[in-house]
Formats: sequence, C-alpha cells, structure tokens
Amino acid sequence: MSAELERVYRENFKEIKPPLKPEEARLEASRCLYCYDAPCVRACPTHIDVPRFIKQIASDNLKGSAKTILEANPLGHSCARACPVEVLCEGACVYHEWQDHPIQIAKLQRRATDYLHELGGAGPFKPAPDNGHRVAVIGAGPAGISCAVYLRRLGYAVTIFEKEKVPGGLNTFGIAEYKMGRKVSLAEAKMAFALGVKLSSGKEVGKDILPRSLLEDFSAIFIATGLGSTQRLGVPGEDLPGVWEALAFIRHVKNRELSALGSSALTVVIGGGNTAIDAATQSKRIGTPRVVMAYRRSAAEMGAYGFEYELAKQDEAEFLWNSAPVRIIGRKKVEGVEFQKTRVKGGKLHLLPGSHFTIACDRVIKAIGQSQLRDLAQAMNFKLDKDGRIAVNPETLRTSVSKIFAGGDAINGGKEVVNAAADGKRAALAIHRFLMPAAELSPENRYWARTIESRPAEALHA
Repeated sequence: MSAELERVYRENFKEIKPPLKPEEARLEASRCLYCYDAPCVRACPTHIDVPRFIKQIASDNLKGSAKTILEANPLGHSCARACPVEVLCEGACVYHEWQDHPIQIAKLQRRATDYLHELGGAGPFKPAPDNGHRVAVIGAGPAGISCAVYLRRLGYAVTIFEKEKVPGGLNTFGIAEYKMGRKVSLAEAKMAFALGVKLSSGKEVGKDILPRSLLEDFSAIFIATGLGSTQRLGVPGEDLPGVWEALAFIRHVKNRELSALGSSALTVVIGGGNTAIDAATQSKRIGTPRVVMAYRRSAAEMGAYGFEYELAKQDEAEFLWNSAPVRIIGRKKVEGVEFQKTRVKGGKLHLLPGSHFTIACDRVIKAIGQSQLRDLAQAMNFKLDKDGRIAVNPETLRTSVSKIFAGGDAINGGKEVVNAAADGKRAALAIHRFLMPAAELSPENRYWARTIESRPAEALHA
C-alpha cells in the first residue's frame, strides 16, 4: 500500500467511536442505575443483560462481563461497534427521562469484548458432548455464525457453507471502515470456529454444492444467505462503466482497492437508507471533491437513521430530495444523471411533468436495496412470502420444509447485525427442540435460552 493511501486511511477512516480508556470505562459503569426491569435489555433484540455486564465492569470483572454479553449475543464484539444503539439500548436508557446523556452501553460492551479477544483462545464457552446430529448452516454472516455457536453449545456437529473465501458476511464486507474493520469480524468468527464449527468456504450452495446433498446428509439446515445484489434502477444507461452497486463500492474501500474504483470529481449516490449514507461518506473520505446523495422522497421519509444523516452532513455530502433518476447519461462511461422532481399525493409518489434536470457526474452509486435470492428456494422447495423473503414461522423460524430453518436478512429484508444474531439464537433452540424434543437443556444452556424473550434481568437467572 502506498504512503498516500496509508495516509488517507489513517486520517479519514479512523474509528468514529473510539474505545473508552480503563478509567473512563469504570467511571461510566458507575453511572448505571442497574434497573430491575431494565428498558435497555428489552430494547436489545438479543436481550443482553446490560445492567449485569456493566456492574461486572464496575467491579473490574471484564472476563465475566464479556461472558454475560456473549451468552446472549455471540456477535457482541461487532455489535458494540456497528449497532445503532441510539435507537436501541442507549435510546431506551432511563437517563433520557432526566434530560441527561444515556449510559454509553456500546462502548462499555466493547471494553469487555476487546479484553476477551486480547486474551485469545476459544472464549468462555465449550461445546456439549456430541449428540449424533449434523446441522448445515448456509452463510457465514452474523445469523449463520450465531446459530452455529449455539448449536455447538448444544452438542451438534455444525458445518457452515460460505460462498466467499473468508467468513463474516456483511460484517466483513459491507460495514463502513470507520465503523468496524474486517479484523473485528474475522476475530469474532475465529472464536466460533474454536468451538469446533467447521467452515466450507469459497463454494456456493446451488452452484458448487448440490442442495439435495445437504438435505440428504444433514439432520437440519439453517439458511442465513442474506440478500442478493443491489436492485436495478430500471433506467437507461444503468450498465455504463462508472455505475457501482453500493456494497461492491464499500467492499473495494474496505479492501483498500481504490485503484479499482478510479477517481471521481463528482459522485451521485442514489438512495435514502443507511447504506446510501455509508456510500456517500466513504466517497468523501477517499477524496471525492463533491458527493450528492439523491433520494426520490423527502428528508422526513428517508430510511437512514438521523445520526447517520448527521454524519454525512459533517462530511460535507450534499442532498437532493424529491428527485427520481430517469436516465444515466453517457456514451462510453457515466457523464451525468437526469432526474425528475417528485411529490407524494394520496400516499403515492408522482413524477412532476416538465421538471427534468441533469447533474453532471462521473460516478453513480446505487443504494436502493438488495434483491432477494430465489434460486435456493426453488432448489429446496420452501416457500417465499409476497415480498420474496423466505417465509418462516415467527416463533421457530422454520420454513415450509420441516428440516429447514432460516433467519437474518433472508427473512427480514435487511435489518441490523443484532437482529441477525437474535435470529440465529432463536433458530438454534428451535432446531434443538425439533431434533431432540425430549432432551432437557443443561444448566449451561438454560440461561441463553431464556434470553430469547425479553424479561426482567432477575428472571434471566431464575
């Protein structure tokens, strides 16, 4: 890597939420009120016992704190960096009632899990004795890793099938570098593999591996494939050189492959969600002089979180509201985007006649959501819902095929890492009850099973 590229990443991609120093963490932990019916526990999709792990930090029991976190969420190390805590645990903190700033739960969580990873090894848990069942997990992203960890703790032989050469899914390839580096994601996956989870990487189920063979060789299957490529805009010029899918663009940035992206004087990002924000901010941080984020609706209707929007504004991204792309202009490469103004009437979006305008640019990034993966559904014969997502029982995450379960973005259309981790945990318990309905949970597994439903902290330990 050149000296200039090193400078760009050192100066522009440093963490936006740096870790707390040891004394800062102790002081912050001492602010917690250790609520009985803690709203932060209920707000977390994995229901981490937040008061307990914070109290353990206050008493300098960092290893115990990390164990509390990972009992409920094996992805706690990455969630401490990537979770939108402002609208989850920290957003629910009772300190908001006194107009005070909430407990910095994410940074305290990071303090504990960082400590555990610095110790190295397999982490605080051990697999149960082999129970004779084999489970296949398709996809080594957050949902797949979470499910595999809990299944190993229940004694199942687990193999994850991952089409990429390295695990982690969107944690490794799709989260902005200034939020979380890929080393964090890979370290988290490594801890799962230390439990005995096997990984078959670089091969895609449905192309390199026959789905039929998994159905025949494994007792159950958990599908955690995530979503497919970015949806098409459906406008002329979409296939011109210089038009990028947002996740492909972010992946190049994370891999420090800026030469593949080329330079840009003005980049237009099309979309209004958190991925669009990530693409816009990273475009600015790799040195693009002007970045315009265009959304077909108003700022109030934007899907991105408010704090993400503020970050993009701080990075001097520009915003274009109520503007829908109708054509990408160019001969041999992108030269501009033609837009048409919009308005919402009667709940529907309408293009305004005679309102066309053009923005000259040399790069376009599409961030309008990802498409569903349908090929696997056809090969394994399970049903999809009307939106093309895998249809599951909401309690068990079982599909229409009895031995197949699913979770993560493949069933929710694209939510947060913590939602995927919660799905993996729920599916693991459902698979266990499906394969071994008469088996009693061991004391080591009763606690995390209780965290599937939100309840007061004391009840978690009952």
